Amino acid sequence: MVMKQENCFKLSHLYKHIFNFISSMSLKCAVQLGIPDIINSHGQPITLPDLVTALQIHPARTGHLHRLMRLMVHSGFFAIKQVCRNQEEEEEAYDLTLSSRLLLKDKVPSLSPFVLAMLDPALATPWQFLGNWFRGNELTPFESAHGMGFWEYGDQNPEFNSLFNEAMTSDSGMMNLVIKDCKPIFEGLSSLVDVGGGTGKVARILCEAFPHLKCTVLELPQVVANLADTENLKFIGGDMFQAIPPADAILLKIYVAAE
Repeated sequence: MVMKQENCFKLSHLYKHIFNFISSMSLKCAVQLGIPDIINSHGQPITLPDLVTALQIHPARTGHLHRLMRLMVHSGFFAIKQVCRNQEEEEEAYDLTLSSRLLLKDKVPSLSPFVLAMLDPALATPWQFLGNWFRGNELTPFESAHGMGFWEYGDQNPEFNSLFNEAMTSDSGMMNLVIKDCKPIFEGLSSLVDVGGGTGKVARILCEAFPHLKCTVLELPQVVANLADTENLKFIGGDMFQAIPPADAILLKIYVAAE
């Protein structure tokens, strides 16, 4: 009996990791379909038939949508509520959770662009080449998958480049939630350089929260070429491996080493 339980545990553990990608891709699907926004616009928990209608999908896909929603409920992105269809009958409906509220496209912050970018084929495919990369000569798995570095790929694929920049901006918006708990850290600084700071979303949040703080964004020249400096925010095009402007502190939020 113990041996059977151990085997079942080992098998379930293995299957869990084999099929983990289904949860991520289902989340991406929910964002692509705009399900969080539809539930929010509905003004109350939405039933499956009403969701099918709102999504304008063929009724034959209702069962598949039901399975998608069950998985999203299990993952904590939606919650099941009972709503009264009439005075006598109750029907199952879907509501937002704290996590899915972070995916609403008209709210700030919204992490929908981050979900779509991180699960885009351009960034998901390199994981399929990880084994080849260990035995190969390419600098990164991204190069193994696409035959070029990350930044070169972005230059040649404007749509992906735009999606990635939007994702970084959306993720940076989360700094508004973090600063409240980290004020003592920044209050002791007079200057800060945000390495790989993109278009300066985080730096602007910091400058607004701490007017005394002089911020510098160090980013690739093509990213900051048309961005204007302000009184306490400066943009510098450069390479962190060559030089980083002097400051009291260096901020590295999300850094992609993809040379």
